Amino acid sequence: MKDLRAFRRVVKRYGGRIALVDESGDTRTYTELGRRTDALAGALNERLGDGRTASLLNNSPAAVEMMLAAQKRGRANAQLSFRGAAGELCEMVSVAEADALVYDEANAEMAEAVLDRMELDAALYVGDGEPSRADAERYEAVVEAAKPTYQAVQDPEAETGVLYTSGTTSTPKAVLQDQERVWLGAAQVVMELGLGPNDVALVTTPWYHDVTTVAWIYPHLQVGATLVLQSVFEPPKTLDLLEAHDVTGLLAVPAQLEALLDAEAAGSYDLSALSYVRTGGAVVSPSLVERVRARMTEGVYNTYGLTEGISNLTHAYPEEQLDNPGTVGSASFNWEIRIVEAADPDEEPDPTAVVDRGESGELIGRGPFVDGYIDSPSAEERLFVGDEWLRTMDVAHVDENGGLHIVDRVDNMLVSGGENIYPQEVEMVLEGHPAVSAAAVVGIPDDEWGERVAAVVVAEGVSAAELDDYCQRHDSLADFKRPRSYAVTSDSLPRSDTGTLLRDEIRKIYFL
Repeated sequence: MKDLRAFRRVVKRYGGRIALVDESGDTRTYTELGRRTDALAGALNERLGDGRTASLLNNSPAAVEMMLAAQKRGRANAQLSFRGAAGELCEMVSVAEADALVYDEANAEMAEAVLDRMELDAALYVGDGEPSRADAERYEAVVEAAKPTYQAVQDPEAETGVLYTSGTTSTPKAVLQDQERVWLGAAQVVMELGLGPNDVALVTTPWYHDVTTVAWIYPHLQVGATLVLQSVFEPPKTLDLLEAHDVTGLLAVPAQLEALLDAEAAGSYDLSALSYVRTGGAVVSPSLVERVRARMTEGVYNTYGLTEGISNLTHAYPEEQLDNPGTVGSASFNWEIRIVEAADPDEEPDPTAVVDRGESGELIGRGPFVDGYIDSPSAEERLFVGDEWLRTMDVAHVDENGGLHIVDRVDNMLVSGGENIYPQEVEMVLEGHPAVSAAAVVGIPDDEWGERVAAVVVAEGVSAAELDDYCQRHDSLADFKRPRSYAVTSDSLPRSDTGTLLRDEIRKIYFL
């Protein structure tokens, strides 16, 4: 509700300002965006009643319009991954109980496979030409024909979206968002980053992720800023867009920042307008923070959150990144966090068993988290600790300065010779070697030790023996954590679209 009030205020005050810019340079003003989403909401209601929608779209004006139309209708729009297979997408649409699919030209083949398998009430095609299916309508024609007189739903508990967890260690699970929690998440970012109407933000991360939606798109729309939409992340094109539009703000996961730094080194770009880079989604190494500060902007913000939390649990300001690179800061204003003794994934941690400063444990949080999953009662049982705390399944510690650091996932932990080892601790050491650009550590079966620590490194001009010698001499790596097997490659490591290492795939490729 409040989010829509903020958006209406922006439309009234900044109606002539540019709200959206796509890669081709086409724009939408705030007046146009308000009118079009009113019309779209009405058109969807005419076709679906109170039915939900699903969208299979690249980052685009239509994606943002579907988000806003869902808010105005109070009926969720399921934001589907454009990297999903047809069977996965059908399951997502089914779980969300969506009655319509909105899709674009880039995803037409996969969308049509979904439509062939499912009976939906409507399909809208976003593209210049006509849809290839007789049962699909042109999105633009639908919006233009509808009257922009829709009266938005005024209910803080009204639905806004269905988003899906990343699913790198399990099947993606569906989370239902409401207006109040979305408002809190967006307002938090406005406050933490100090956003204003003169900001220009580039959208490169997929819009179907919570961080892109709640923590990037909505906050900038709330203040009348401009969003530049890149359909799919391509580092040279991203740098071109940053320069061409005098972009002030960039959201990018660590793997994207690494790729941008590589591309920037190979070209010549004016990034002087860039004033804030927000990152997260994976452990951010101190060396990465230092390189971004040196070559892109000193305004590096590191954050921590998860889809189930909707808003960020923590926030680290640029000065914290300077004094303590890699920290995700401290609890956001609407969250309380604790680090407690870690438990197995199928066991519930004790929320009173708080660990000492400097000791690693499992991070739990108390704040405006989701009510649960739509589709997974068994996973939902593991989501909460008691009735008050959200279980993140992430291992963390607080350093001597009070900064929170994410160590690893609980379910990434491997046990070798009875000792618990978190792969990301070892990866951080390996990535400190000057010849190593990336590392992945996994456990592989071992008859003597149960699991053996194995490492894959992306590097040039370094041998396994040299890496092992480096690890043996490193004063922050205990010997039992040292890899016993190495693979050196020049290939990129398999990752999800949020930059998370796909460890099962890595294990199979290099060690099994």
